[in-house]
Amino acid sequence: MNPPTYSFVIPIYNEEDNIAELYRRLQQLIAGLDGPAEIILVDDGSCDRTLVLTRQLHTDDPQVRYLSLARNFGHQIALTAGLQMAEGRAIIVMDADLQDPPEVVPELIAKWQQGYQVVYAQRIARQRESLWKRITAYVFYRFLQQLSDIHIPTDTGDFCLMDRQVVDLLNKMPERNRYIRGLRAWVGFQQTAITLHRPPRFAGEVKYTFRKSLTLALGSIMAFSKVPLRLATYLGLFSSALAVIMMFLTLYWRFFNPSSQLIGYTMITMAIFFLGAVQLICLGILGEYVGQIYEEIKGRPLYTIKEVGHLPQTSHFPSP
Repeated sequence: MNPPTYSFVIPIYNEEDNIAELYRRLQQLIAGLDGPAEIILVDDGSCDRTLVLTRQLHTDDPQVRYLSLARNFGHQIALTAGLQMAEGRAIIVMDADLQDPPEVVPELIAKWQQGYQVVYAQRIARQRESLWKRITAYVFYRFLQQLSDIHIPTDTGDFCLMDRQVVDLLNKMPERNRYIRGLRAWVGFQQTAITLHRPPRFAGEVKYTFRKSLTLALGSIMAFSKVPLRLATYLGLFSSALAVIMMFLTLYWRFFNPSSQLIGYTMITMAIFFLGAVQLICLGILGEYVGQIYEEIKGRPLYTIKEVGHLPQTSHFPSP
């Protein structure tokens, strides 16, 4: 049996209200494509009826395949599992909440057929998102771009099309701290963007809370930048230089202006608090990197599998 031309990889977590509409719109899209397609739904340990609905879709439609993780491992790990399961020549990654509209996929495919191996959607507007969400997203993407050792495009999510060659490389990467947007930029190849007015969720509540977004942001900075470590070094050098200056100033005041109030407990207390703050900041930065190393060297699998609908023929996918 020949592999499909297109694979749709969709991580899902508690999206029972969106699955039916997602499937309907995908079916309309697939009917107009120039080759066969598969839909891969990755249930990331949902606690609603997501798995039941996904299993039913697989029963009714053989082109729908699914994978259920044994617990909630997080969006990026669920996406990794879906990429390892995909068999298509072009792999389209999208979210299940329909904020990544399937109707945009033909634009991605058109760019791929022109020779681009990574085509990502770049948001130029976010509909019905809070001002806080828009501001933090804007700041994060530009902050990451400034800190990163590679060019990671701003205002881009996971919604993209990747060529088989790119996905094969991503599947070979063993790291646990996975930021797919950064990894797809790191591998290189010809990449381009299409612009997108991102619509609101079709139904349900936002699953990516501020805490999850913050965790992803910190992980991505640690994975693609050594600047925080350099910052710790610069803080240490700065505090050392400042300490030397203050030492000479204190000696000067002691001998030439002994009545100065700056040589008492106030100065000592300020120095202690300042140096303590610098040390804690540096320890925190080092701790983040040590934590990343600790996670990597454990050697545990990225995820565990509870249930699979239709195992892939590719050998890099782990058996449940």
